[in-house]
Amino acid sequence: MTLLDRPRTTAPHRTPDARPEITTAANSPSSAPVVLEADRPADVVAFVERIARLTTPDQIHWVDGSTRERHALLQQLVAAGTLTQLNPDIRPYSFLARSDERDVARVEERTFICSEREEDAGPTNNWMAPEQMRAELEPLFTGSMRGRTLYVVPFAMGPIGSSMTRYGVQLTDSPYVVVSMGTMTRLGSAALAQIVRGQSWVPAVHSVGAPLNNGQKDVPWPCNETKYIAHFPKEREIWSYGSAYGGNAILAKKAFALRIASVMARDEGWLAEHMLLIKVTSPAGKKYHMAAAFPSACGKTNLAMLTPTTPGWTVETIGDDIAWLHIGKDGRLRAINPEAGFFGVAPGTGISTNRTAVDTLWGNTIFTNVALREDGDVWWEGLTDTPPARLIDWRGEEWTPDSGRPAAHPNSRFTVAAHQAPSIADTWDDPEGVVIDAIIFGGRRRALAPLVVEARDWDHGVFMGATISSEQTAAAEGTVGQLRRDPFAMLPFAGYNMADYFAHWLDFGKRLRRSARVPRVFQVNWFRKSPEGKFLWPGFGENGRVIEWMVARLESEACIDETPLGGIPRQGELNVAGLDLPEEDLTELFRMDTDELEAEADDVEHFFQTFGDKLPAELRHQLSHLRSRVRAQREAEAGTA
Repeated sequence: MTLLDRPRTTAPHRTPDARPEITTAANSPSSAPVVLEADRPADVVAFVERIARLTTPDQIHWVDGSTRERHALLQQLVAAGTLTQLNPDIRPYSFLARSDERDVARVEERTFICSEREEDAGPTNNWMAPEQMRAELEPLFTGSMRGRTLYVVPFAMGPIGSSMTRYGVQLTDSPYVVVSMGTMTRLGSAALAQIVRGQSWVPAVHSVGAPLNNGQKDVPWPCNETKYIAHFPKEREIWSYGSAYGGNAILAKKAFALRIASVMARDEGWLAEHMLLIKVTSPAGKKYHMAAAFPSACGKTNLAMLTPTTPGWTVETIGDDIAWLHIGKDGRLRAINPEAGFFGVAPGTGISTNRTAVDTLWGNTIFTNVALREDGDVWWEGLTDTPPARLIDWRGEEWTPDSGRPAAHPNSRFTVAAHQAPSIADTWDDPEGVVIDAIIFGGRRRALAPLVVEARDWDHGVFMGATISSEQTAAAEGTVGQLRRDPFAMLPFAGYNMADYFAHWLDFGKRLRRSARVPRVFQVNWFRKSPEGKFLWPGFGENGRVIEWMVARLESEACIDETPLGGIPRQGELNVAGLDLPEEDLTELFRMDTDELEAEADDVEHFFQTFGDKLPAELRHQLSHLRSRVRAQREAEAGTA
């Protein structure tokens, strides 16, 4: 057994060797319960000591989550050059980080699922045998924190005390990660107190992979050319090396809340999903909750913070990225947002497109890889219609509108607390969760996919989710604009074989059908274009009109026309009053070309073949039904020709 292996005992391991200095935040003003050193869980202490022996940090700091501690860390990061404090008169207590140019996005080709068997990881994940991965990681982590502080970060994913909440402990040598975790999770003594009371926890180890020799000067953004993000589903364990960027390093987010949690959800009978959550209120005052899955940078935050243009309708935010869905005691599908903050894509978020998001960022925000204005505030493409005359771009270089390059990185981000959003719902952190009335899948398609379509039943909805396709965005590595299948928007995030994941969704639906009303399932596409390349739908606040139609369907107040892809609004039932939307554009938004449908079915079949015999039979049946309906449409077109 190596130091990377989890010990079989929970007793703390004591070593006679010299130990790094232990620090905590003193005189904490936080209202969180204080966990004394003597009361720390033995298994957590053993974990910390084991990793400290491996990584040899100079200090160990147990994070308590206090305001005093956060302030000290932020000032430490400013002094190190990692953060630049913005003009406090414009953007109070906010900061800008510029990452290393080699560390700007998820590194999917370096992200591994280390299940015992390769088939358990499936064809959409990178796999490495656990013993091989541990052999790769041990020499990298040996001494990796030399000259640095090891931070012990206990955290909760979900409201403290909720039966749907899960807990973790991340060890990291990056103070930038600590302050980011402080925004994105319920962090510190309150979470550790739950572990003390016996809650299970997921261990996560992170190092930027940049040890310091005595007297060596640090760099503002330490990272390493070599990168690994390794998940061990059986052990419920995460190891990350070499990156300080976003989900590569904030391990509570994609690594825990999706990849490891999806395995936990399969084993425990719930769903861990890449979904936003919204609360919709009709003019009559009736409330609905919806969960929606969109690939990254395809409009999730805009929908999560939607301001409908139609009178009397409101949309409130519960979560913008991740949802955990359980069958409640009442048999209804319930969901929580396990996160405590937003880690949003900045470009495209602007005053004219998402005023709510802009208002959320008034202060107390960390920006990464956006541009710096001369007045000490930030800017990115899409924030305003007209760019400033002069900026310092995300690389730290002078920029003007004539520079011929983006001022902000296409995947630049903001990190801000969820409670700061003016659109936040009063139920956003309800420990009982919210009842889900509808599930929405969406992608980014220039053609074929209609503005909105309703699934015929749960199994057809699973087929919709399994076949989501989207043009590649800057949030992940790859050719921007290339179309890829991104089932359930979980392609980079499912922690096990996606064919088994599809089967879990189908089985989950059977349980729902036995217990209560099954949510309706819809698919949307805000990005349909005309043959000339013009967006056909205005989007943004006008997307509330589509939500309005969905609610009408929930109340059985609207009819549909059947198509090969599902039910679309009957003519005249989608509210387009007051829109400058030509009738031919409205028709094009729902037109389904038979040749394109046949090509789509062929592409889906090709995608399904990657899963071999593990693909659930229900999805093969759904594909067969699609082909039958396409043939019927072709015959109908021939009959009217």
